[in-house]
Amino acid sequence: MKISLNWLSQYIDLSGLSVDEMSDMLTFAGIEVEDIRQQGVDSPYVVVARVASAEQHPQADRLKVCQVDVGDGTLHQIVCGAQNYKVGDKVPCALPGAVLPGNVEIKVGKLRGVESRGMLCSASELGLPDKEHGLWILPQELEPGTPISQVVKADTLVEVEVTPNRPDLLSHNGMAYELAAISGRGYRPVSIDDAGVALEPAGDFVRLDQPELNPYYTAVKISGVKVQESPEWLKERLVAVGLRPINNIVDITNFVLHELGTPLHAFDAAKVQGGIVTRTAYEGETIKALDGQEYTLNCTDLVVADQSGKALAIGGVMGGEESGVTDATTDIILESAWFKPSSVRATSRRLALSSDSSYRFERGTSAWNVLRGSVRAVELILQLAGGTASPTYVAGSPVPNPAHASMPSCGGADGPVSVFASLKQGKGATVTNELGFVQLPWKALDQISGGSISHEEGTRILTALGLKQVPDSPECWLIPPHRLDLTRPCDLLEEIVRVFGLDGIPSRFSGPFVAESPVDVAYNFQMELRRKLAALGFYETQTIKLIASESADGTIAQVKDALPLRPLQDGDLIRVSLPLSEDHSVLRPAHTPGLIAAAVRNSNQGVSGLRFFELGRVFRNTGGGKGRDIETDTLGILVSGDRTARSWADPRPEQASFEDLLAVMAALAPGHRFTLTPARPREQAALGADVQLDGKACGYFARLSLARCRELGLGQPVYVAELDLRKMQEILTAPVKAAELPQFPGSSRDAAMELPLSTPNADIVKAVESAREKLLVSYFCFDVFTDPSGEKLPADRKSIAYTFLYRDPAKTLTAAEVDAAHQRVLKALTDKVKGLSFR
Repeated sequence: MKISLNWLSQYIDLSGLSVDEMSDMLTFAGIEVEDIRQQGVDSPYVVVARVASAEQHPQADRLKVCQVDVGDGTLHQIVCGAQNYKVGDKVPCALPGAVLPGNVEIKVGKLRGVESRGMLCSASELGLPDKEHGLWILPQELEPGTPISQVVKADTLVEVEVTPNRPDLLSHNGMAYELAAISGRGYRPVSIDDAGVALEPAGDFVRLDQPELNPYYTAVKISGVKVQESPEWLKERLVAVGLRPINNIVDITNFVLHELGTPLHAFDAAKVQGGIVTRTAYEGETIKALDGQEYTLNCTDLVVADQSGKALAIGGVMGGEESGVTDATTDIILESAWFKPSSVRATSRRLALSSDSSYRFERGTSAWNVLRGSVRAVELILQLAGGTASPTYVAGSPVPNPAHASMPSCGGADGPVSVFASLKQGKGATVTNELGFVQLPWKALDQISGGSISHEEGTRILTALGLKQVPDSPECWLIPPHRLDLTRPCDLLEEIVRVFGLDGIPSRFSGPFVAESPVDVAYNFQMELRRKLAALGFYETQTIKLIASESADGTIAQVKDALPLRPLQDGDLIRVSLPLSEDHSVLRPAHTPGLIAAAVRNSNQGVSGLRFFELGRVFRNTGGGKGRDIETDTLGILVSGDRTARSWADPRPEQASFEDLLAVMAALAPGHRFTLTPARPREQAALGADVQLDGKACGYFARLSLARCRELGLGQPVYVAELDLRKMQEILTAPVKAAELPQFPGSSRDAAMELPLSTPNADIVKAVESAREKLLVSYFCFDVFTDPSGEKLPADRKSIAYTFLYRDPAKTLTAAEVDAAHQRVLKALTDKVKGLSFR
């Protein structure tokens, strides 16, 4: 939500209040300020200038040396590179000493050796929307020397993030009301005489076929309007908040939207046959909206149509192009209505169509503002476009304020009544606004504030926020109709504390001890993994949880790059029903697509050593689309490229291999063992293995296929692993008992063996483990030799050398005992591994 301080000052006195002070007030009251931007300049050094002459720069083809008249009786020399002006034009000129938006200070300087005493400006350089490419050409009637602040008033734009429960803040009037309550400054409401407006039952003019989606609709027919350009003050208001002025009718509806928060729409009455009908769309019905796009509707979408059946607008979202107001329009129908938020939200999301109106309807506009917005717009239309207005035709009745259901009775009152009284028949009928009731126990305020907020201060705050205390019942409060979020006693307590400020409530207790929860344990475990990986030279990636299912661009991370813990079946993917784009249509089943995409981007930037990891959630269905959707926390690791950093001492380092990734995994689990068991490779993987941690299935390990690497532009093998964090946590955080340091020395033996080239290392590990040799402490492979030529070793064989360490915790082993234990291990290898022989 963009707030113009010039516009806001129409409703609240901002004098003496700096922008920073206002920003702090809003922030501490729970309204986040996202951006503050200056628009225009309020400096006497930025003036209207007339270009008296323009000569070619002697040292630059695209620069000109201009002599400009700024109204002080002398010509000022300024070097300018713009091309869209001519001698005699009036343009903005920033003289030395001026400070432009962005804290750009103008000084006397030289451009290519020629002195320049100022700068000729474009609109964007003054913080305004560019009106043309180049300098801002001003009207000829302006006198040189006139400050630009008199041409366009300087303004400050404050962009705030409004939470979904506060739709009342989506307008300048609502924001002024809130700021007045927070700051204690005077509030000047918009003068709207909605009590005296002439109302008529809609009869056949407006028919509501879907009252559950559109329970309340008002329409005014204004005849004899003159559609033309809006006056400058109105255009300035709209431009300030980023809107493009169109014509006086449309601009007024947009103005009221941002002034009061009431969405309105104007139809060309000549294009409406019979009257207005709100209904659900026919299946497959199409409408061309005001954005120029054609949309296909279904039977759940609400449309505003005429009595011939032609759709005029998508209810609560956007009007239709065919029925829009044009320069030829003479009669209009002004719509002001209330639409069900969930219906507008569903249609807007399904069509991927959002507007200022739908943004407000989705969050729940106040029915109290429907008539007020209509009255305000009619007043401005009659003032700026002329014409004659009919009575306000009313169909249906507004939904009540949620506070009406909160207290069946309060302080002896007869109980809550409808927000609006029943519509009386006949001309001159009025609508009465009644308020909801909420009871506030003052003891609760004493309890949560520790007595630091007095009842008098609480009463002042609630009164400033528009609530009214019921006479003779100090705990009963009337809720204003625009505050739909105040329905419970705790809501009123929150408002008091929010406006008073948490910094004004002293702390009375020290922090109590809280036992570590499972969430804390998981967080601490994952943070420890992050620290270890960072210490090993890895970079953490944080990628979006949505990836592309299929894409013409093969470099985009896709489902086919996923190497999940378990193979994917048809239907296991969880697809987004209304994706924002094709590249974000599937919830990721693994981290590998994001890691591979990060590797591609870094490789394209010249990074030779790729080390990435990511922790987070992955998603899949458990039964091919017929089971339940599950979310799993996993750790993804990617290793590729140079093993060490390139330097003068090692200009061509070795390339990373699968042992590097296995070593990283081992470093994450000291005292535990990761083992790899060959498994069927997933799609896009050349090699695949199941990962076990202390004998328990824990993840998947793979090498990306060389074909996929070439397709992605990666010139080296890529190794990835996906590990289940929950299982890792169970194993690595289990209680452990530290073993005593060995008191007796161990003795090692080496063994070199030949075996078929296709034999996996896992078979050797299984054979050694099957020997169950008590004296064997550890073993590892220290050499692998193959000879594709077949000269030194058959091409289908390989030679592997292992070291085995033996130790007895109770004594020093003799050579005979070590040899006997070693022979038992070698026999197990000979028996269990086919084709193995010792050299």
